[in-house]
Amino acid sequence: MGSSDWLYRALQEIAGRDFVSGEPEEKYIYGRIPSGVRTGDFDYLVLPGTVQQVQKIVRLAAREGVPIVPVGGGLSLSDLTVPLKGGIVMDMKRMDAILRVNEQSRFAVVEAGVSIGKLVGYFQQHHPRLRISVADAPPSATICGNCLIYGSGHLSKYGAHSEMINGLEVVLHSGEVCRLGYCADGPGPCLPDLTGLFANWFGGTGIVTKLSLKLYPRHRFREVLIFKIENPDTIPEAIQRVTATGILEDVLIFAMKQKESSLPMTLLQLFITADTPREMALKRELLTDLYAHCQNRGSSILPVPNSLFPDKFIDDLLAEPKLGIEGSVDNRKGGGSAYVGASLPLEKIPAAYRGGLEISRKYGFTGPLYTIRNIGLGHSVIFTFMYPYSRDDPESFARMQKASREAVQLIQGIDGVVWKAAAEKQKEILAAMDPGNRELIRRVKQEMDPRGIFNPGNWDHDVPRESGKSFLN
Repeated sequence: MGSSDWLYRALQEIAGRDFVSGEPEEKYIYGRIPSGVRTGDFDYLVLPGTVQQVQKIVRLAAREGVPIVPVGGGLSLSDLTVPLKGGIVMDMKRMDAILRVNEQSRFAVVEAGVSIGKLVGYFQQHHPRLRISVADAPPSATICGNCLIYGSGHLSKYGAHSEMINGLEVVLHSGEVCRLGYCADGPGPCLPDLTGLFANWFGGTGIVTKLSLKLYPRHRFREVLIFKIENPDTIPEAIQRVTATGILEDVLIFAMKQKESSLPMTLLQLFITADTPREMALKRELLTDLYAHCQNRGSSILPVPNSLFPDKFIDDLLAEPKLGIEGSVDNRKGGGSAYVGASLPLEKIPAAYRGGLEISRKYGFTGPLYTIRNIGLGHSVIFTFMYPYSRDDPESFARMQKASREAVQLIQGIDGVVWKAAAEKQKEILAAMDPGNRELIRRVKQEMDPRGIFNPGNWDHDVPRESGKSFLN
């Protein structure tokens, strides 16, 4: 271990010998994103079991100036949790208690390591009338992590998951604990909302140890209606019209391109719930009639019976949590998948669609092209450009990187916001944003992280340490 023995021993004293490691296999796993790209290195992995242990580790790191990178499920395909400047990776999975569920006010308080799969299963067994907005992510993804990065899911009518936070417990740079909203004394809706100091900062302002999130009613029946969209110019109106009804829980558009076709197939998926068969039939009829006028050749929106799809396809769309989602994105069967996400207003969808199609054609991508998820009542969408590749094929990897860079340029060219931007892209965003906004971000970061220990390289102006270099050596 050499010169960093002192840190290893100090972390063991805090978290226990079984929960600290500097072994190569841990460094291999935690130093890369799931798509297989190795981008960082660090000194030690630690898995705290209590908030008191987190406090001690933060105080140690602040005193010695050692970076800390918090990790939940570690499943983001962006490098948000890849250690850019060495130091400590703090895996929160041991802190996985479901602390409180309030059925009347519909909220839950969970520790930072609680997974989507665990909470969904817990509600199915103990609170069958409640549900969360389930992300399109593996069951091992954490509730906390998904909420803190503007994740989205099956209840998109209520907004992004960051908007479903109603309380946090956070360890600050000093080691002090701050409790907000339902993680403190109550919701405090008329008080200054400080949760924004921690959402979408990628762990750069503090370590979140508990989260309170909003819950929603579970209905007896749930179905998906599928429509085929011929012209991407009709997508904004299709979303606008259907969200105005207020009867949907989620709107998702999926586009794919088959090798034998020059044009993509675009499917509009409408997810509806009901408590009686009659209610479901009425909603089904209303939504089908909604697009009955969209029959013009080349611009039609046509209903597609579910019976035309394999049963597994429909079951997978309705599954909660998502099982086997990696199979749908690993189109190349090479173990690699990347995507570039954007937050867009509805009117920018056609430009993103056509520009993304040109990029896919240029670099020879087939299979999944896009997902477009409604956020709120048609207030915006999360638009993702998908680029599967083979890990053992350098040429395939290079095409993915080139396509991803051009997708980012496309997003910026239509005034979109890159979602879950990696560190280097964050610097470009900071350089281009309004100077007052940029200065405020700098001041908040400086105040919340004066020693620069919280996931350094994210939302700051420092150049990330060269990959492979340890902080302590």
